[in-house]
Amino acid sequence: MESVERLLVKPARLEGTVTLGGAKNSALRLLAASLLTPERVSLLNHPNQLLDAQVHLDMLRVLGKGVSVVGTDQVVISESTALKTSLTWTDRSIRNTLLILGALVTRLGEARVPLPGGCQLGDRKYDLHVMLLEKLGAEVFEEDGYLCASAGKGLKGADIHLPIRSTGATENAIIASCLASGSTRIWNPHIRPEILDLVAMLRSMGAKIEVFGQEHVKVTGVEKLSGTEHRVIPDNMEAITWLIGAVMTKGEVEIRDFPYRDLEVVLAHLKAAGAALYRADDSLLVRGGACYPVEISTGPHPGINSDVQPLLAAWGARASGESRITDLRFPGRYGYAQEMARMGLRYEIAGDMLVIHGAGGRLSGAEVRALDLRAGAALTLCGLIADGETVITDAWQIFRGYDRFLEKLRGLGADVQSI
Repeated sequence: MESVERLLVKPARLEGTVTLGGAKNSALRLLAASLLTPERVSLLNHPNQLLDAQVHLDMLRVLGKGVSVVGTDQVVISESTALKTSLTWTDRSIRNTLLILGALVTRLGEARVPLPGGCQLGDRKYDLHVMLLEKLGAEVFEEDGYLCASAGKGLKGADIHLPIRSTGATENAIIASCLASGSTRIWNPHIRPEILDLVAMLRSMGAKIEVFGQEHVKVTGVEKLSGTEHRVIPDNMEAITWLIGAVMTKGEVEIRDFPYRDLEVVLAHLKAAGAALYRADDSLLVRGGACYPVEISTGPHPGINSDVQPLLAAWGARASGESRITDLRFPGRYGYAQEMARMGLRYEIAGDMLVIHGAGGRLSGAEVRALDLRAGAALTLCGLIADGETVITDAWQIFRGYDRFLEKLRGLGADVQSI
């Protein structure tokens, strides 16, 4: 889809049915894992219209993969020529280049990728990725804006101790150790739904992976992996976005393919904070409710993911009273509150805590900027309850991670336009 720079949002009540797309945070990892085999990999329920997914597919093409996009939700990846070890890339980058590095060096013995991009969430370095590749025997170095790795005779299994529970480092350690000789144990991993989806696909390709809860993951290296067909899990961040939007607008929305198991903690908080939720077999019915103030801290799964906090800030803007959000991992992410302040939100930052003084959703339309993907979605929700029109600049950020965003919003009765 074309890049949307500005989005016009008018007040609306969300009503109707929406079906979740495949998870952005899972799909990108699975695309990187497809580099581990020369055989055909088919992904079902793949969010083909995500900008980040399109960037990743173009990266695969540059490396020599054949990519066929089928309809709105399937992609087939094949390989008919020798895979390149260097990703020459000058367009917008994504942080997933780190996983491409791990996949290429374990399969081909060397790799070169652009330094990572993506959301600027405070000070996000890649030292953990360097550390884990070095533990597996690779030499890692920077050169002319690229991150390079060389493994000589191949990677060798090792014990990898992650000092913090990092999703990306856990994924890279699993991917890189699949084709390493011997066994690898990854201690203190971050086991969350996207990790388990990656493990499921890799197992279907012949990888030997054992998950021992949040304690460690054991990977026994194999010589090669085969192709597979795999269905991407539903997007839990999209699910939360529609849920919060329905309550904020006092709407009634049925969310199909709802991932209950992945969102138990968030659901408990939102039910306690006034959401009227009704569970069906594979869908969630949201019948409005009220937005009461929230007090939450983000943390590793099964806690509340850092991605959720801008959406909870929008919830706090709709509430009457003081909401408090604490994010010890990415406190630099609170920049979106300044954009919400242009719409009339009163807030303050106290150390690592964002304090929102909600006034029952008394917001006014304004021109605001999407600083990152989830901030853009949160500003859209605020626009749905504000008086007048809201214009969101840098709106392309939203389309990095929401599948058919405008189409689904309009299907729920929203008046949104790209301008």
